[in-house]
Amino acid sequence: MSGRIARYRGRSLRGIAAALAATVVVVCLGAGAGGAAADAAPRPVTAVAESDLVPGVPPGPGQPWQVDTPDQMLAPKVYTPSAREDAVEPKAAAPGTYDLVEYVPLEDAVAKVSCSKLTGPYQRQIERWLKLKVDGRQSASDCKAVQRFQKSYRIKPAIGFAGPVTWYQMMLLSAKKNPNADRNCPVKSYRVACVDLNRQVTWVQKAGKVVFGPVQMRSGRKGHATRAGWHSVYWRHKNHWSTLYNSPMPYAQFFDGGEAFHAVYGSIYTTLGSWGCVNLRLGDAKKLWDVLKKGDKVYVWGHRTGT
Repeated sequence: MSGRIARYRGRSLRGIAAALAATVVVVCLGAGAGGAAADAAPRPVTAVAESDLVPGVPPGPGQPWQVDTPDQMLAPKVYTPSAREDAVEPKAAAPGTYDLVEYVPLEDAVAKVSCSKLTGPYQRQIERWLKLKVDGRQSASDCKAVQRFQKSYRIKPAIGFAGPVTWYQMMLLSAKKNPNADRNCPVKSYRVACVDLNRQVTWVQKAGKVVFGPVQMRSGRKGHATRAGWHSVYWRHKNHWSTLYNSPMPYAQFFDGGEAFHAVYGSIYTTLGSWGCVNLRLGDAKKLWDVLKKGDKVYVWGHRTGT
């Protein structure tokens, strides 16, 4: 289900690379002797749209950005895996696959600015979380504060831009102590896998006690949102492979048609969502595999940003 490299708003990564190269020329020609053209640009009043952002560092071999998971269309063919098949563990992810790489404006990425002057799509939320003045507009002090946070949590590039990766890292930290503080996920005597689309985190609880997570995830995109409500894990396949899309779905646990918890061999920190599945890092998907069983309940609520 995963494995296709999605086009980024009509541009492939090759197209983005070409745009980067072209913009480098413009920046170099326009900067003059002082090289300060980008820094001299006025601060915009409106935030940079999330759809216009690009990865802030070049993708490496272990970072296939915008991995698609068109997995909502068809339910899998269910069968009972043999003990021999289940004994095989999925392959490891390449180093750096799940690095926290922020999405930034193209001009910031090209100019390699030290501290962004541009207003990010999560400016107000991040200002509020960091207890800064909440005006929804980037300032030098805002940039420094966001930059400190990014450096603390190894978010790259740490240029103080209020982007989605920084915001969702804050959401994870907010959920760590008590993910169900707002009681959005029903408390039952049995295991419930809680899928919070608002914060893009998931966990498992039983009788009010958290037995897994919370961990970050990636849910469905606009038009293919992960379906809300109650579901049940109906099939588990450790080494599932999508024959339709010729791509792996390690530790797949299906809970609603073609929607499943599963790992992806690519970044889950992308501006595009999945096509319905709950995508996880490999280590998290493996731990979840050991927690959930067939028949366990799944509860989904909220909305991923942009959906």
